[in-house]
Amino acid sequence: MSPFVLAVGMVLASLLVALLVVRGAIAYAHRRGMLDQPGQRRSHSIPTPRGGGIGMVIAVLLTAPWCLSLLPEAWTGGMPWVWAVATLMVAAIGWWDDHHALPVLPRLGVQLAACALFACALAAGGMSWLWLPLLVLAGAWSINLHNFMDGIDGLLAQQVLFVTLGLSGLAIGAGQFALAAGTACLAAAALGFWCYNRPRAAIFMGDVGSGTMGFLLFAFTAMLWKVNSQLLWPAAILSSSFVTDATLTLLSRFLRGRRWYTPHREHLYQWLVRSGMSHALGGACYLGWNLLIAAPLAWLSWFCPDLGWTICVVTYLIASAAWMLAKRYCLWRIQHRAKHVAT
Repeated sequence: MSPFVLAVGMVLASLLVALLVVRGAIAYAHRRGMLDQPGQRRSHSIPTPRGGGIGMVIAVLLTAPWCLSLLPEAWTGGMPWVWAVATLMVAAIGWWDDHHALPVLPRLGVQLAACALFACALAAGGMSWLWLPLLVLAGAWSINLHNFMDGIDGLLAQQVLFVTLGLSGLAIGAGQFALAAGTACLAAAALGFWCYNRPRAAIFMGDVGSGTMGFLLFAFTAMLWKVNSQLLWPAAILSSSFVTDATLTLLSRFLRGRRWYTPHREHLYQWLVRSGMSHALGGACYLGWNLLIAAPLAWLSWFCPDLGWTICVVTYLIASAAWMLAKRYCLWRIQHRAKHVAT
């Protein structure tokens, strides 16, 4: 079997498995009473099953390791299987949390252990061990920020699809066919889940999905970085909308003396919905940033590698300014609507 046929087969299999497993997860969640109820800190209005992210996890675990280990430019030294074990660790603690709410420390402990396992395998291939602590922290932050950003219909699945397609393109440009195919398997799984999660969502991703997606985006980005350190900048630009929103929201709450570690509705996507936008329109705002700003600047960063770091910094500065302006606009809309209702 040719490498191309194997890659296409794995990508299609990932899509099919995700579609089938997510459909089964809907029935399972209803049977087990795994329903997210509407509430003050949530953006949905009807009880909705959770845990659908298990479909993406199973799909990518059944397909991506074979791409990473069998296709041209395969990853050796057991790296694909260490990657799979670390992914399974993050997914398992998330699946447990979807069934029985866990305290923060056990969740964080497993997440850090998974990131450390993956980082050690990555460093064992010749990378400096001095990067190990930074990789572990970056992985843990990616897991949690994507969990924070999973709050309206279709948003996280849409983001995963966009970022993984971009990472796959970068891998192809770097001649890393195995990595490109493995990343494409994740894109296919995200598309399969999105079919059920688009507005109005039939099921939510749950911690099993959101945390695992955060880990996988970190892992594939780190693998690209190991191949070519200059690929870090376009890869980081692809994730700029989520990283900016989650990071600035956390910093804002911390600086204002809020309990930053508790659930809230202060991310920009939540403000968009609170200001009167539908989930579809809120997601379209993030998609607009991705297609009109992030994608062109990521391409420019890849095309001009000597300017990659500068372009990445400029992108995040623009994103930060857009984040502040958009929040002010949302606040103005909410106040304007309140005055209109009062009159």
